[in-house]
Amino acid sequence: MTAAQNTDTQSTPSMQRDASMDAFEFVRELASELSSSTIELPSFPEVALRVQKVLSEDGASSERVVRVLGAEPVLATRVLSMANSAALNPGGKPVTELRAAVTRLGFDALRSAAVGFAVAQLRRAKAFAGIERHLNVLWQHSVLVASLCFVVARRSNRISPDMAMLTGLVHGVGKLYILTHSMRHPALFGDQAMYQRIVRDWHGNIAKALLESWFLADDIVIAVSSYEDSERELRGSSAALADVLEIADMLSMCKDSPELIRTRLTNRRAAAHLGLDADICQAMVSESAEELAALRAALGH
Repeated sequence: MTAAQNTDTQSTPSMQRDASMDAFEFVRELASELSSSTIELPSFPEVALRVQKVLSEDGASSERVVRVLGAEPVLATRVLSMANSAALNPGGKPVTELRAAVTRLGFDALRSAAVGFAVAQLRRAKAFAGIERHLNVLWQHSVLVASLCFVVARRSNRISPDMAMLTGLVHGVGKLYILTHSMRHPALFGDQAMYQRIVRDWHGNIAKALLESWFLADDIVIAVSSYEDSERELRGSSAALADVLEIADMLSMCKDSPELIRTRLTNRRAAAHLGLDADICQAMVSESAEELAALRAALGH
């Protein structure tokens, strides 16, 4: 849901012209920002970027990661909370030190914690006082997809569940960017079809630019920017990751409807690649209900 859905569906020719002008100006801004490599989410904490950069470095030591995380108490608390969550701590043994939490989670789960912390700051920023509900809807969807990615990846045994979870968590950052920046063009919200067309056409390239600036793995960047293309031709881990993300995104929209799952899985190449059918997907969602709830809580939905 977007801010556009709160507007009156009746529009005058003058309003339509204003929306068209706003859309044209907005698209021009997006193109300029992409070409000049100035894509960044507003109110995104610097510490989250530092964490992503450190985690991307070859040979990054746990000690250095702990120092960076420890510089931001709220982020450190989130990491400890994730490490002790039912979903990511199946053994039930609690940890109280940040160093132990870092070791338990691993780098991909730590990246997820940093992204979750950063988006929480963004959602509370005063600059977005008019769109909090829409930011929350986008984030809650990303958290649900991330949780489903974890479960699907573990079931398929083709890709790391932690990497899949991170991929699901960041798959919607392009849409998040468009929502936060479209506030500068309020007339655009008056035309839902036009707004959604901009989202469809631009969110993939914007997400690619953002994720590259966050130093995320190439496989994640490729999966996020291509998972919606049913004709994509990928190989290796990026192909498996894109398949997992596509199926998780589909399940997020119809997980409570077995018949809809069956319909949407028909002739879907990603499901075939992962060895999934409607019965397996329905059983997977049903059997993982408690775990999915725990994962969503850990990620901060």
